[in-house]
Amino acid sequence: MLTFFALSPLRRAPRLLPSPPSPAHSTSIAAPSAFPPSDAGTLSFLLQGPLSLPHLLQVHARVFRLGAHQDDLVATRLIGRLPPRLAPRVLEHLQNPGVFPFNAAVRVLSESGISSPAFSVFGSLKRHRLSPNGFTFSFLLKACVRSGDVWQVRQVHGHIAKSGFDADSCVCDGLILAYAKGAEDVSSAQKLFDAMSEKANVCSWTCLIRGLAQVNRPEEALTLFLRMLDEGHRPKDDSMVSVLSACSKVQEIEKWVNVFLKDIDLAESSAHESVNTILVYLYGKWGNIEKSRERFDKVFQRSRERTSVVMWNAMISAYIQNNQPIQALQLFHQMLASSNPKPNHVTVVSLLSACAEVGDLDLGRWAHRYMEVKGRREILESNTILATAFIDMYSKCGSLEEATCVFHALVKKDVISFNAMMMGLAMNGQGMKALVLFKEMRKNGIHPNGGSFLGLLCACTHAGLVHEGRTFFAHMDRFYSVTPELEHYASYVDLLARAGYIEEALEIVGAMPVKPNEQVWGALLGGCLVHSRVDALGDAARRLVHVDPGSSAGYVMLSNAYATDSRWGDVADLRGMMNVKGVRKQPGCSWINVNGVTHEFHVGCKLHPQIQRIYVFLDLLFKEMKFIGC
Repeated sequence: MLTFFALSPLRRAPRLLPSPPSPAHSTSIAAPSAFPPSDAGTLSFLLQGPLSLPHLLQVHARVFRLGAHQDDLVATRLIGRLPPRLAPRVLEHLQNPGVFPFNAAVRVLSESGISSPAFSVFGSLKRHRLSPNGFTFSFLLKACVRSGDVWQVRQVHGHIAKSGFDADSCVCDGLILAYAKGAEDVSSAQKLFDAMSEKANVCSWTCLIRGLAQVNRPEEALTLFLRMLDEGHRPKDDSMVSVLSACSKVQEIEKWVNVFLKDIDLAESSAHESVNTILVYLYGKWGNIEKSRERFDKVFQRSRERTSVVMWNAMISAYIQNNQPIQALQLFHQMLASSNPKPNHVTVVSLLSACAEVGDLDLGRWAHRYMEVKGRREILESNTILATAFIDMYSKCGSLEEATCVFHALVKKDVISFNAMMMGLAMNGQGMKALVLFKEMRKNGIHPNGGSFLGLLCACTHAGLVHEGRTFFAHMDRFYSVTPELEHYASYVDLLARAGYIEEALEIVGAMPVKPNEQVWGALLGGCLVHSRVDALGDAARRLVHVDPGSSAGYVMLSNAYATDSRWGDVADLRGMMNVKGVRKQPGCSWINVNGVTHEFHVGCKLHPQIQRIYVFLDLLFKEMKFIGC
């Protein structure tokens, strides 16, 4: 037996509506005075046009003075334009409202991430004995997605069934998404999906795929996607984003590559790009970037201007995953040269990763301007993943002021955005500011996670704050229930070793509950080299070679330790061992951007087309430096 829980009533708050202007003021407003005072249609039309907040509030006051707010259309449009804190107050002044003003208030509140008042508005609608419609429930379910409260979802589900909208496809899609994404109750979402008589709407499939991917059931998500293709549904861009999210979490990559290779032979031609997009992503994750590009080129040559933005994003992301930022930037410029499609915020996230890698601040700033254009600004101010990418890029390029501006412009900050800003401050030597930001995060009621403490330990390391670092490391598990992982141990050992506390660092390594990895031993080695602790350096280097035999770092540091101790025979033996095992030192790499083109240079590599001119110029530069005594 279904129990219908009573929704909380709409609470009355202090009057927030502006007082009606005096006659003297009202005659000075150009726009409102241009229409007959009783013309509700003109007021309604005016509310559809561009209005700044001051003008909007003036129109709002005129609406109330004329009593035009009692017209449902005017009230609905007014509520839709007002800030969320003001919108519900209009409802309190309506004498015989219809359902549409309530729908507008629920929509404004749910889209602003203010879930609780949205449910209060719904409760007020019921008390007015009004019947909710499909739009009411669609907007209310968006609030459920944001709240993540399974009881609220079930409560709304009960009202939907009672009102007879459980057969409405749009409402059912919203309900599936609310269960799967909001409440992470995928079993209820799946039951709802299976009970649908017709699954002709791609959105229904997408909602369930997204939910399965979000709760770490990627194989089920991909299986459902294949079933969707088999039943003749053509996925949209948002479907593919959900599928790629599932692809990012699968473990058996080779298995799924073969599944989709087989499927592409059986699929209709309309589904080929979708399957190829998945293969581009999976090959990239697998490390086979050549196969990724092969698939991309095959689709691009066939459809050119009709190649979807998701396909472009998958290929750019594949280059980023395989540490090829130059190729990612080249492909992005190729995308810009095409008239279609335009880059979206997902493209920009990958682009910013490449910009951060090569230090291309100018292109990063261009991306910022691109996202500030009308229609995209809202995404920049509300999407924490995008904002975090900008913060990371600006921080790595040394522009901390611009990173801070992006952070403060975020409408709703979460733990991820705070972590990115703390790490940015840490990387730029602003350790104390990072610690202050951590306190601000706690004041805002945001619980820290592992990334928060990694940023704090990094900040303490760069600022030499040993005492503070000890405190944070000790408090992680004790007060915040965050278990230290290998990266935390590596950062803490780095802090101690750099400050000269080698014995304490060795004790931490010895007491670790897990086996130390190359990052931990590398951090200890770095401190030993800085403080000339040859006694500890040799043992740490040998352990690094043991845990990571394919890396040259341990061999090089151990060789340096032997050389410091004049053990030249051991140095020669170690170099011989490196040759036998095929271990080579990874050559250094640097980038420079000239006139919008990023050039890549590797140590010892002379393949750049202008290498001769570069060496001639360097030779002249060295001679000039020598002449002036540098």
